[in-house]
Amino acid sequence: MAVVILVLVVAVVSIVFAVRGKSAASGAADSEESSLTQETELEQEVTVENINITGMSREAAKQAIENAYPWSMTVTYGEESYSVPNLMEEKINALLDEIYSGEPQASYSLDTSGLEDAVTAQAAAVAEKWDKEAKNGSIDGYDASSGKFTFKDGENGLAVDQEKLISDMNAAIAGKQFDAVLEVSAAEVAPEYDRAAAAEQYETVSTFTTNTTANSKRNTNIRLACEAINGTILQVGEEFSFNDVVGERTEAKGYQAAAAYNNGEVVQEIGGGVCQVSTTLYNAVVRGGFKITTRRSHTYEPSYVTPGQDATVSYGGPDFKFLNNSSAAIGLKASYSNQVVTISVYAIPILEDGVKYDLKSTKLKDIDPPAPTYEEDQTLQPGEEKVKSQGSLGSYWETRLVITKDGEVVSEEVDHNTTYKGHAPVILRNTSGVVITPEETTAP
Repeated sequence: MAVVILVLVVAVVSIVFAVRGKSAASGAADSEESSLTQETELEQEVTVENINITGMSREAAKQAIENAYPWSMTVTYGEESYSVPNLMEEKINALLDEIYSGEPQASYSLDTSGLEDAVTAQAAAVAEKWDKEAKNGSIDGYDASSGKFTFKDGENGLAVDQEKLISDMNAAIAGKQFDAVLEVSAAEVAPEYDRAAAAEQYETVSTFTTNTTANSKRNTNIRLACEAINGTILQVGEEFSFNDVVGERTEAKGYQAAAAYNNGEVVQEIGGGVCQVSTTLYNAVVRGGFKITTRRSHTYEPSYVTPGQDATVSYGGPDFKFLNNSSAAIGLKASYSNQVVTISVYAIPILEDGVKYDLKSTKLKDIDPPAPTYEEDQTLQPGEEKVKSQGSLGSYWETRLVITKDGEVVSEEVDHNTTYKGHAPVILRNTSGVVITPEETTAP
């Protein structure tokens, strides 16, 4: 019985190994077949474009074809050049796949059809490399003595003749001149307008004014900030930063200590008051149709502009920024005189004729003031309280951008909402139980 079982086990093991061996042999055969496609030498007489590849492996045949028809197509402009990537690579690979995977024909030609889209894409790439947009005449400086901007001439642009390049590339490929050197044709493009025409295009597109107090130190700071901004030129796509242009407000520059908010408290700060300049600029820029990128309101309601229409700044802190989203450089004029801040934007208008932008702010609600703060005053009787300052309500405002066309409102959408804090009442009291009587003064 044991002998029978042993015989059966040996038989099963033999069958398993036989199956495994067959499977392994099959896998190896598939792998060999794949590699043979690459390594098989053609026995039949086969030519490609009169190149005899009989007896060659696939790789050797490809090399022979590429040696006879090397791809090195180049497009030149002046001393510069652009190498066109091999557009025939896939065509040659597809042809060799056909030859080496079945019964090949006696002769073949290289198929150069169907490359129109690829050629068009390459012509576009060449144009992207060498096309140059014409620059119109524009402002390029500011004459402080006359208070006027100066202008410069425009610059010619360059446009590659893509249609001709496409035609030349297609002809070279169809003629199997894959190593052709093609000289691009390009024409100069004149600017839309020169210096004189630019001067006629520019105008003051927006102006805004605010009134200051009689505080001489604050007004000095405002004047210095205006002088820093006056004559600034912003190129197309350039962003204006108040803190970058005006710079740090320091005593060395002439700035003086004046009232400013710091963490909600009124303090004497070097450069106090310059927020009125950034606020005036903000309003001028909005009305010119330019894009605001960074703006923050004050903690408390401003007194020199409608709440919701202010822009606070602090060097190293909040900034006011906007973008020149027009098609030409713009200039800024800023001045202070007789307690009036005036800022204008000088540009080629970006708003359509008759279109105007404006801001409209509405107070939606009052906000209760913070809880009272107390200060000790021992001149008061114990338990006595005296109001030092009443405090004030806070407020919540909605500001809309109003767009009109020939005086008729065409759009009025919410631009932003603003919450202003109220001021806490300040109350004097004596909790010490000790009363200090003011010293009496005796006249001599």
